[in-house]
Amino acid sequence: MAALKEGDKAPVFKGKDQHGKTVSLTDFKGKRVVLYFYPKDMTPGCTAQACNLRDNYSDLLKKGYAVVGVSTDSEQSHQKFIEKYELPFTLLADEDKKIVNQYGVWGEKKMMGKTYDGIHRTTFLINGEGVIDHIIKKPDTKNHTEEILEIWK
Repeated sequence: MAALKEGDKAPVFKGKDQHGKTVSLTDFKGKRVVLYFYPKDMTPGCTAQACNLRDNYSDLLKKGYAVVGVSTDSEQSHQKFIEKYELPFTLLADEDKKIVNQYGVWGEKKMMGKTYDGIHRTTFLINGEGVIDHIIKKPDTKNHTEEILEIWK
């Protein structure tokens, strides 16, 4: 599959949220969606990113943005992550890796000399017509909302 680019139609994802409810991109028709992919619940970088989005969530809502996080963790893991950090937005469990593959964010990674497959932290800003306006390839986990608001004025 070719890598997604800005201006491409966003793939219509469908996945289960932390409550087992099916969520799809079509549920957000007419809304701007911050679709962010992160490696793992409860890890330092992912927690910093989620908490930054949580702390600035009202600013995102005022602008009409919906926030959806995706990782390959389970619904139960997402429930614990949401409860522990009081996250107000939806997290999708992509255990079968369909969504991460649709968006091209699953692949080879290297850390401390080891090579493994995993999620490349990436955020897609999708407009109300379902088109990718912007792709943030390496989000600043501690200032992610500021990045989004700067790009999507």
